[in-house]
Parts: sequence; C-alpha cells; structure tokens
Amino acid sequence: MKSVQISFFVLVLTIFRVRNSRCDSPLVLDYYKETCPHLEEMVQRIVEIAVLEDPRMAASLLRLHFHDCFVMGCDASVLLDDFENVISEKEAGPNLNSLRGFEVIDEIKYVVEESCPATVSCADIITIAARDSVVLRGGPGWDVLLGRRDSLTASFNGANQFIPAPNSTLDSLIADFQQQGLDTGDLVALSGSHTLGKARCLSFRQRIYDYNSEEKYGYHERDEEYLSALRSLCPRSGRDNTLAPLDLKTPARFDNHYFINIIEGRGLLISDNELVDQGLQWEIRKHVFAYASNQEYFFYSFVNSMIKMGNVNVLTGNKGEIRKNCRFVNSYTI
Repeated sequence: MKSVQISFFVLVLTIFRVRNSRCDSPLVLDYYKETCPHLEEMVQRIVEIAVLEDPRMAASLLRLHFHDCFVMGCDASVLLDDFENVISEKEAGPNLNSLRGFEVIDEIKYVVEESCPATVSCADIITIAARDSVVLRGGPGWDVLLGRRDSLTASFNGANQFIPAPNSTLDSLIADFQQQGLDTGDLVALSGSHTLGKARCLSFRQRIYDYNSEEKYGYHERDEEYLSALRSLCPRSGRDNTLAPLDLKTPARFDNHYFINIIEGRGLLISDNELVDQGLQWEIRKHVFAYASNQEYFFYSFVNSMIKMGNVNVLTGNKGEIRKNCRFVNSYTI
C-alpha cells in the first residue's frame, strides 16, 4: 500500500503538541501490543475490503470519526443505537440518512472480539479505520495513539449543535472548532478531508442558488460552468439525495486538489468557499494557498490535526467501558 509515512521526529513533535493543547494526552502508541497485537492488521484488512467494494466508504469512515469526536469527544457515542434513555446521534440532522460506515465498524468489532474479547474499544477502532481510509486513497499514514474507552451514552442535542453544517459561515466554523479545542490551522487542514467523498444535493443547493461568491471573494470569478453542471444535477426542488463529488478533479484520491478547487471557485459547499472569504481572516486563506501549492505540507498539517482531534475529550482509565457491541452499552441486553 503506497502512502506518505511521517517521520519519527514529526510524530514526536505532534504528540508533544497534543499533550500540551487542552490537557495531557492519556493516549499512547502500541496500547494493544500485548493484549491484541494484530489489531491494526485486522482493521486494515476489513477496511481494505470495504473500500474495494465501495470506494466512497473511505470518505464515510473518515467522516464517521469527525462526527464522533465533535460530540462529547472521541468516545464512539456516534455508534450507539436508540435504547432505554439513549437517543441515538444517528437521528440528528447532520447524520440522518447521511452518515455511513456503521456496518463496517460492526464487522471489525466482531472480528476483533473473536480474537481479543473485551479488550479493544469501538472508539479506537473508528480512529484506526479513519487513518486506514486516508492511506488507501493515497493520503499520508501515521501511528495512531490508542487507549480510548467507549461512552455510556450519546448526545442527540450535541450532534445537532456542534457538528459544522455545510452552509456554515467562517465565524461559525471557527467557533465550532474552538469548542473542541481546535484552532484555525486545524480547521483548514481538516477541511482538506473534503478531497474525498460526495455530498447530497440537500447540502449544496443553497450554495448554487442563493450564495453569491462573487460578492464575497472578488479576486476570482465564480466558475459558471461548474455551477451550471451542479444546477443540472440539483434543481431548486427535489433530488435531495442526488450526490456530487466534493472534489471535482480527483474525487477518489486523497490529495491537495480540494484547496485548488476552492481558490478557483469550485468548492461544493458554502463552508468550503468560506475558507477563501476575502473579507475575513487572511491567516486562514494563507493556509489554503500554502496547501494548494504544497501537498506535502498539507499532509503534514493534516496528520498533526488528526492526531490532535483524536485526543479531544477521550475517556480513559476507569471512565466509560469497552463495549462488546458498538451499538449498545454492555448493561443493555438485546
């Protein structure tokens, strides 16, 4: 498998930054070295098969990790189904009929439980699967810090409140990321994940009919041919679930073309185009132009921010539990 593996020095520097962000990192490398030594090979194999069968699954598993970490932290709360007093995050607006990959995580968990029962958390499985998805699509690889435990509940309201919307303004995006202890550099780097995957017409209709990028940006013209193609695909009403690629140029490859696209006026979502809003922060646009011109720098920054995000409000020690079934807490009998 071809990937860009960050150096040991870069990894050490990244871990140092994570440990000195919101709190001391409780996560470590090789957490399962003794208790489940073949964990990463098992996860990798199943993710490879899933992406081979459905190439879009790489983006879906990466997005699953984002949506988990932005609600209560990286604790696998997003995987919980409705039960007793738990209202599943899957029913929240940003996730309903949109978030995918649950069956892949179920399959990984089943295989892992057969080999290492009651040992590996669903939260760690999501994190490893997200990394493997990036690598499979040509992106950078990195060593995943592990040791997360799973939540005992979910937050339906949190999913509606904290997950950035596709029509978010830049100020809203900054606030959403700050809520998770992530800065504007993390915002731009992690937005680069939109180099993979597709979005529903429902998510980009406002951008192609009601959003005037010419007034906001000025230094480039809108790509009218691109807008015309999107309008043919997505009329003013109907076809809500029709899909369009987030990255028009290389939709199945993890690279830096996302940033080139938004500079040229071909960002699919309003939130994408907000990153090059001339009226707001030059610091953010500086990152966009740097990543557009230097893919290796984008990869380095993306890895740094992914490790940082993966440390958000994690449960460790005696907090939470190691779920036997990722969809239900252990005390719930199906």
